[in-house]
Formats: sequence, C-alpha cells, structure tokens
Amino acid sequence: MKINKKLSSDQQEEILSVLEARFENNLNRHKGIEWDKVRTKLLANPEKIWSLDEMERTEGEPDVVGFDEKTVEYIFYDCSAESPKGRRSICYDHEALEKRKEHKPINSAANMAAEMGIEILTEEQYRELHKLGKFDAKTSSWIVTTPEIRKLGGALFADFRYNTVFVYHNGADSYYAARGFRGSLRV
Repeated sequence: MKINKKLSSDQQEEILSVLEARFENNLNRHKGIEWDKVRTKLLANPEKIWSLDEMERTEGEPDVVGFDEKTVEYIFYDCSAESPKGRRSICYDHEALEKRKEHKPINSAANMAAEMGIEILTEEQYRELHKLGKFDAKTSSWIVTTPEIRKLGGALFADFRYNTVFVYHNGADSYYAARGFRGSLRV
C-alpha cells in the first residue's frame, strides 16, 4: 500500500502554523534562526512538511533545534516532554517484531521512522536534545543501535533521571507502554 506523502494546501498551512507557534514559544532551541527562512525551505520540500505532520500527529511536537551550515539544512527533533505517545509500545526494528511469537507489538521504531520519513535519534543527538531542556523524565526512547549490539539481539534506549541522561540496553524485541522513539528530520 503506497502512502500519499502530500498534504493539501490547507493541511500544509495548518501544520506550518503549529510549527511557527512552537518555534516562537521556544526561541532558546534555535538562537539565530529565522522562522521565515525555515518556512521558505519547508515550502520548497512538501514531503518534509508531510513528515513533520506525521511527527506532530504522533505527538512528537517537532521543533527546529539547529542549522547545518555544511549541508544548508534545518534540523528538527521531536521535542515533546515525554516520548511521543503515538509511538510507544513498539519494539526496536522489523527483525525484532518478526522474532516475537506471542504478544507482538503493532509496529517497530525502525518501521515507523521509515514510514514517516524521519530518522531515530542517535545517542549523540539524544544528548544534544537534553542541552535544550528536560525530556523523557517519565518515559524512555529507543535510540540508534550499533550493528554489533543489534547482531547479538540487543538494542539501546535512553531516558533522563537524576538530572542525567542514561543509556541502557534491552532485547530488541521488548516493548513497554512508556517507551517509544524520538525522531529527527533535516530540511
């Protein structure tokens, strides 16, 4: 089944309005970045607006967190206080999903990220996010796992407790009501 990754003009304006309001309410996340330039870049990339709408629909609250001067891209991360509600109770990847014989979750973080056109945060990105505020104080989020760990059946997740970012491991096929994933998108 092919997914239509295009929003109507009204839907585009609606998500852009939400993103602009969040941008203006959280200026500490993107010092020196102007919304009008972000908007112009987004309008030139409607498939990225669709991905941001998916991030918003799953309660990730995406926001601009940086600008890469080398690639001339704005960087968005999920900035919801807790791991996005619409992306919880999922295992790490498709292989882990297939491995489960009983009580399978409905999806995996890797599958959902690919469907949404976003990337799962790396450990480095997850730590960068925490320079902007406190996130995942009650939940946890899957993060990109090295092939070596994944080959052995594990996967990494992180959270924020005791004013510290902690990175842990779990079986890639595990899933919990309080664990989802955070994504990033470059535009």
